[in-house]
Amino acid sequence: MIQAAFKAEDGAFNQRRYTIFSPAPTQREVGFRRKVEGAARPTGAGAVDIGGYPGYLIALEGTDGVGRSTLIALLREWLETQGYGVLHTALTRSRLAGEGLRKAKLGTTLGQRTLDLYYATDFADRLENDILPALRAGFVVLTDRYVYSIIARSIVRGMDRKWLRDLYRFAPTPHGVFYLRVDIPHLIPRVLARGGFDYWESGLDFRAEPDLYSSFVPYQKDLLKIFDQLAKVYRFEVLDANRNITEIFKDLTKGVQRIVAAPKGKIA
Repeated sequence: MIQAAFKAEDGAFNQRRYTIFSPAPTQREVGFRRKVEGAARPTGAGAVDIGGYPGYLIALEGTDGVGRSTLIALLREWLETQGYGVLHTALTRSRLAGEGLRKAKLGTTLGQRTLDLYYATDFADRLENDILPALRAGFVVLTDRYVYSIIARSIVRGMDRKWLRDLYRFAPTPHGVFYLRVDIPHLIPRVLARGGFDYWESGLDFRAEPDLYSSFVPYQKDLLKIFDQLAKVYRFEVLDANRNITEIFKDLTKGVQRIVAAPKGKIA
């Protein structure tokens, strides 16, 4: 009991000593901290400015089956061997809305506007709790699809472009967006190799077609047209994804190396 009391008193003394001798932050430090934290918090008023953070936000865009996941895994390993800390994020991975969104997509009764709001909630949660802290810590954040994929899917389903842009107005502009552009003849074998056509990626939630294949081809053609339009508007770096993974990865690493090696504010 005596020994335990000494330990308790020693712990209390250490706590008091830390409290007494730890200098309080200056008014300037408090103001700077509030400014940084406030600028990094999504408010919905406009795009979050990430230009002052030491990290980099890099997005891979493209339709399902184009090879995004494989390339992200290779890119992460490559960046880590270069000495960079890497965070990987993707759609439906937020702690707040990810599980609910995945469960909601198991059914077919969710309206498109509700689905868009669900995706926006998922993105906002990942942005505030995963992406921004990683950028502040100097990590390279690799995102398997960004808001552009959600916007493209929704436009194809008839949603208003202006409403969608406004919905994601808080999304920061990535330091680089690499669009894996593929054509239908090259896409179909890859989709079949990974297990076949998907209900949502075939557009059967809104198209009246007799089977998955009959819906997949026209849906993907429309979706790829929207991606091409977004690539011009948002200045994606377009990579020819009709090639093999090795060739695509070679060009991808060149593009990423250019981004992380350039001084902030001078990324070409």
